Amino acid sequence: MHTLIVVAHPEPASLTHTIASTIAEGIVLSDGQHTVEIADLAQEGFDPRFTAADLTVHRHRAQAPDDVRWEQARIDRAQALVLVYPVYWWSMPALMKGWIDRVFSNGWAFDFNLQGGALIKQLQHLRIHLVGVGGANVSTYARHGYAEAMKVQIDHGIFDYCGAQVMTSQLLLDSETAGSAKALLQVAQQLGQEVTSQREALQNAMV
Repeated sequence: MHTLIVVAHPEPASLTHTIASTIAEGIVLSDGQHTVEIADLAQEGFDPRFTAADLTVHRHRAQAPDDVRWEQARIDRAQALVLVYPVYWWSMPALMKGWIDRVFSNGWAFDFNLQGGALIKQLQHLRIHLVGVGGANVSTYARHGYAEAMKVQIDHGIFDYCGAQVMTSQLLLDSETAGSAKALLQVAQQLGQEVTSQREALQNAMV
């Protein structure tokens, strides 16, 4: 079984990157037969700009460009996709959102056209784990409804639309508080183990 972890943060030494690496370690420690790839969108220089060329792909008038097909192939090799990102303005960074805008394209992640009218969800095989890293505390997210708004926008608005099942959706908060990093990394390692156990349960259910 294979997991793709996608991380978007400009600093390789950031807590976000450390959390992504800790999740990967948790997966491998749980079962050495499970493989993990970490895609660092900032380091790899992925272009998140959705241009007129991407619109032609969306309208079924052109094949996706090489960089998009490369990303789609990475996802196709995985049974689980983990997104790790800092929370910017109560959402994911533009780099990761642009990655989704371009890579989760019409004809690959879903299929829809105005002539047929029916939406076909094409990522039903994929299991999603979302990890947002935020500086505010839990009460701030609850008081203003930010956590629920993010779930509606990301969990439902993106992944349910494509048929992918969101298995876990976590906000690791108070990330800027002194001494909080250790506790957040413990949660990250547990999440890695959970990714493995959930995939094993799904595999056994299909046997």
